[in-house]
Formats: sequence, C-alpha cells, structure tokens
Amino acid sequence: MSSALSQNFPATTGIRWFNLSILLITPLIAVYGLWKVDIRRETAHFAIVYYVFSMLGERSSSLINIKLRGKLGYHRLWSHRSYNAVLALQLFLLAGGTSAVQGSCYWWAKAHRSHHRHTDTDLDPYNANRGLLWTHIGWMIFKSTLRSGPSDTSDLGKDRLLQWQHKHYFPLALLFGYLLPTAIPGLLFNDWLGGFCFSGALRLTIAHHSTFCINSIAHWLGSSPYDDALTPRDHFLSAVLTMGEGYHNFHHQFPMDYRNAFLWYQYDPTKWFIAVCGQLGLAKDLRVFPSNEIAKGQLAMKLKELKEIQDTLQWPSPVDELPVVTWETFQAESKARPLILVAGFIHDVSSFVDHHPGGKHHLTGNSGKDMTASFYGGVYAHSRAAHNLLSMMRVGILDGGVETPSPSSAPRPPPKTWLITEKQDGL
Repeated sequence: MSSALSQNFPATTGIRWFNLSILLITPLIAVYGLWKVDIRRETAHFAIVYYVFSMLGERSSSLINIKLRGKLGYHRLWSHRSYNAVLALQLFLLAGGTSAVQGSCYWWAKAHRSHHRHTDTDLDPYNANRGLLWTHIGWMIFKSTLRSGPSDTSDLGKDRLLQWQHKHYFPLALLFGYLLPTAIPGLLFNDWLGGFCFSGALRLTIAHHSTFCINSIAHWLGSSPYDDALTPRDHFLSAVLTMGEGYHNFHHQFPMDYRNAFLWYQYDPTKWFIAVCGQLGLAKDLRVFPSNEIAKGQLAMKLKELKEIQDTLQWPSPVDELPVVTWETFQAESKARPLILVAGFIHDVSSFVDHHPGGKHHLTGNSGKDMTASFYGGVYAHSRAAHNLLSMMRVGILDGGVETPSPSSAPRPPPKTWLITEKQDGL
C-alpha cells in the first residue's frame, strides 16, 4: 500500500458491516450485469438520466438554504446556506439525494459541517492527512477511536421534513435507490434485470465513488489558487469525476458561494443547474462571495509563488553592505581593472568586458569615468536585463555620489572608506 494511500491511517476497532455490504454487493451486481446482461438503449438512457437526478439531488440540494417551509438538501444547503428554493424544488432534490444512498440528509450534513469546521485535523471525519484510502472509503467502513468534531446542527434538528427523512431513511433509500430505478425500466421497457443491474446498481456505484472522490481526489490532486493552508485542491479531472465539485480549493475558501467553479468556463453543471432554477423562479437569493475578496485570495497566492521564485535568485549586495569609496580611490583602482561609475555605484565589469555587445572598448576605454548618462541613453538606452546584470557587478558606492537615507532621524556616522581589493559578488 503506497504512502499516499495509507498515510497516517488510524488504528481500527472494527468494521461497519452494513456499509461494507452495500459498497461490495452493489458493484458486484453491476459487474454481473455488464458480464451477463445485454444493455438495452432505453435502459442505458434512463440510467444516465437517473444518475444525473441522483447527483443533482445530492449536489444541488446541498446548495440550498431554505427559508420557506423547511430546509432540504445535503451539501451546501445544510452546511453552507447558499440560496433559497421553493418547496417543489426542495422535494425534487431531496428525493434525488436519497436515491444516491449515502445516508440521510441530517447525518450527511452533520458530518460535512464538521469536515469544514475541522478540516485536516483529527476532528475532521474524512481528514485528508489520513491518506486517500481513508478519505475515499475507509472512514465509512472502518470503526476507529476517532470522533467527528462538534458543529452547530440545531437548525437540522428542528426541521420536521428533514427529521422525517432521517427517521424513514432506510425504506426511502430502498425505494429511490433500488426499487424505482428497477421498476421504471421494467414497466416501460420490460427490462427488469437491466434496470436492476444498470440504472440500479451500476448507476449507484458510479454515484458513490463520484461523491467519495470529493473527499479524496479533490484534497490531493491539483492546485491551490486561493489558499494553500489546507489540503483542498482545484483540478479539472476532479471536476469531471465529481460532476463539478472538483474546484474544491475555491469551495473551502468560499463555502457559502453557490458556485463551486468561480470562472464561467470551468466545469460545474450543478452551478449551471442552480442558475437555471434561479431564472425560472425555483431558486432565489443565490449567494456569491464578493469578487474583490476572491481576487485578493488569488493575488496573495500569486505573490507567494513569485516570492518562492525570488528566493531562488541571486540579487545584488545590499546597499548598506557595499563599501563607500572616495573619488581618489576609485581613480586609482580603475587603472588596475575596468571600473565604471553608473548612478553613484562603482561596478567592476572585468567579467563582462569580452561579452559586451557594443565591444570591449566601451568598457575598458571608459574605466574610471561616470557613465551614467551614456548608460541611460546618451550612447544607448539599456534594457531592463542590462540594468539587472549591471547591478550584480556593484562593488562600491562613490563617496558623495549617491545618497542613502538613514532609517532613523538620528545623525549618521561618517562613512567608512577603504580600498577595493577584489570584486564583491552578489548574493
């Protein structure tokens, strides 16, 4: 088992046999169907539609904060309160979430709130630091001494519709997860076995592992364009695997936003579905995080990346570390090696004489002279690259030739002067 899979895998105290049986038997039925049962086009089309129904029920319903007759939804509804929906949409999404057979809305939302509040700690039920195996499936099938951290679920406990679904979850899951996807192809297309194997078991298996990837792959694969303090990542592949939930770094930074993908072209069908519902009047009060604050997060990460690059580069010696040299000393030293004065800094250009594009005579013939005007356009307006390169050749400051303000108002001591006996390299 690779370290990525088993990193910090907690000690287990037993197996959750019911969960394990569901996660084993369902894919076995799907494999049997793929092996033995002919796939009818009508059943395949229905299975795809029912899969979308299941995923939208879990994703979109999770994105709703209901202020009407009750609160419905799994993910962003109960955890993030991202928008409001009419009762009809609530019921549709709750049925879809139930068909995904991943626990009651109350249980699911409670665990997810804990995940967001205690991300990447031992109080996080699917702590990404425990490894891919634990976050993907291990936390559901193994018992351990770990416990989810506290989170406020008082609103969940007061919601009568949510509590009704929680109380009757098992018969509802059997109905929406297995019986309906089997019966509809059976009654419409006389394909009972195909409905059971494909729109039932195969659809459910894919829905399970698509959702599990949000806890595992979306905390492992990709980049952190908004903040890298925690493990959530953004990646297109994760978005494809999870039906739009792969821009997880954005989601963890701005969990109340109804969008998982911030940019319009990023793959997030749940966001599009909610936006369409908003246009139809089925959803309203869609919440978005201020774009200005999102841009600050992006800028902070770009600056951090640039700082990491900056730290790998060599830079000129700090001004306060350069010796202050008299004009007489500068003149004497320039007879022994090519030294030129530009903007008050003395530069030893010995290593560049043979590489100067304008010819070595421009450097050797002007040793001991102030070449500021020539360097800044009198002879040639040098590029930024030339300015950077020249700064790496600084070996001193001409006494009185450049002013370096003191960091305090206290009188400055007289500058030290000494002979420049050898070139001083940059950082």
